[in-house]
Amino acid sequence: MGRRASEIAASVERGVGTGELEPGQLLPPMRELAAHLGVNPNTVAAAYRTLRERGVIETAGRRGSRVRPRPATTARGSLRIDAPEGVRDVGRGNPDPALLPPLGEALAAAARRDAEEPGLYGQAPVDPDFARLARAALDADGVPDGPVAVTSGSLDAIERVLAAHLRPGDAVAVEDPGWGALLDLVPALGLRPVPVALDDDGPLPAEVERALGDGGARALIVTTRAQNPTGAAIGAARAAELRRVLAAHRGVLLIEDDHGHGFVDVPPHPLAGATDHWTLVRSVAKAYGPDLRVAALTGDPVTVDRLLGRQRLGPGWVSRLLQRAVVHLWRTGAVDGPAVAAAYAERRDGLVAALARRGVRAHGRSGMNVWVPVADETGAVARLLHAGWAVAPGARFRMAAGPGVRITVSGLAVADLEPLADAVAAASGPLEARSYG
Repeated sequence: MGRRASEIAASVERGVGTGELEPGQLLPPMRELAAHLGVNPNTVAAAYRTLRERGVIETAGRRGSRVRPRPATTARGSLRIDAPEGVRDVGRGNPDPALLPPLGEALAAAARRDAEEPGLYGQAPVDPDFARLARAALDADGVPDGPVAVTSGSLDAIERVLAAHLRPGDAVAVEDPGWGALLDLVPALGLRPVPVALDDDGPLPAEVERALGDGGARALIVTTRAQNPTGAAIGAARAAELRRVLAAHRGVLLIEDDHGHGFVDVPPHPLAGATDHWTLVRSVAKAYGPDLRVAALTGDPVTVDRLLGRQRLGPGWVSRLLQRAVVHLWRTGAVDGPAVAAAYAERRDGLVAALARRGVRAHGRSGMNVWVPVADETGAVARLLHAGWAVAPGARFRMAAGPGVRITVSGLAVADLEPLADAVAAASGPLEARSYG
C-alpha cells in the first residue's frame, strides 16, 4: 500500500477500480490504518482527504469512511445494457443520425476561413461571429445579457463553472432522476449532491427550497427542457415559482443546461439572472452531432471571467475551426429545428400514448427520451431484453428517486411503437407500485 499519502490513496483507488473494494464498503479508521502501516495518522488523513476530493470515498463523521455507492472510478455509464444480436437498442441516448446535418461543407467552410485568417496563439478564445450569433439566439429567448464563452460540451461547461465557485465538500442540488454523467461529475469534484425531485414541469419548488435551505446547497443545476431522462421542461408558471424561491437565495450558484436548443419545440423559460452568479449553457451535440464538441455559454461577468481564466491555463480555447463550422451551420439553417422537433415528438408522444392505452404511466414532455417508472427495475430490464429491447436502467439516472427505465425514441419508427409498448407493459409491473420520483 505504501507509506506516503499519495501511495495510500492510489492503493485504495486501485482497489475500487478492480472491484476488490466494493461500493459502500467501510474503510479502516484512520488511526487503525496508520498503526497497521506504521505511519503518522495525519498521513492517512491526507490520503482519505485526497480520496474524498476525487469522489472515491465519503466520510460520515463517527460512522467512518466508506467507498461511495457510485465512486468516480465506476461511472454510471458502465450501468448500460449491451444489445446482443437481434435486440433493438433503445438505451444509448443518441440522436437520430438521419436528423443530423452533414458536416462536410461546414468543416470545409471553416477550413477556407482558416486559410484566409489562420488560427494562432494569442487570438480571442471566442470567434466573433460565433459570439454574435449565439448572443442573438440567447436574446431572442429572454436570457439576460452577459459575455459569451465556448466550452467542449455541456458537461465541460458545468465542471468549469462549479470549479470556479465551489470547493470540495460543498453541496450541489441536482435533479433526481437526472443526467447520469452529471451525477458522476459532482462527487468526482469532491462535492456533495443533494437530490431534488421533479415532475413534468421540472424541479419542484418545495424540493429546491429544501435543498437550498436545510440541505445547504451552494449551487443548483437545472435542465431547461428535454431533461434527461424524464423529458421534463420548465414551463412559465414553474419558472415563476422557482424564481421566487431563488430570490431568497441570491448567493446560490445557478447553472442551467439548455441542451434542447435547436431540436425541441417547447419554448425555454430561463431562470438566468435569478441569482447573483448564474450561467446558461447550450450544447450543439443533440441537434448537430455528438462529436461536434461545442457549447455556447453565457452568465454573469464574474462567472464567465473565472471560466475563461481557468480555461486559458488548460486547453486555452475550443478549436476556432469547430466554432466556425457551427457558425456555418447556424447561418445556412442546416437543421430545420421545427421539423426535427416534430419528428422526435411524433415518436415520443406516440410511445407515451401507446403505453397509456395499456395502463402504463410514462413521462416525456420534450426531447428524445421517455421515462417509465417500474416496480422492479432489474426484472423489467431483463424481461425487456428477453423480449428484444435493450433499455437504459434507471439506476444510471437516480439517487433517491423510484426505479424506472429510460427509452430513447430517436431510433424508432412509428411502426415500432405498438410492439415496444406491448413489451414495456408486460415487463413494467403493476401500476400501483410505480412512482415518478
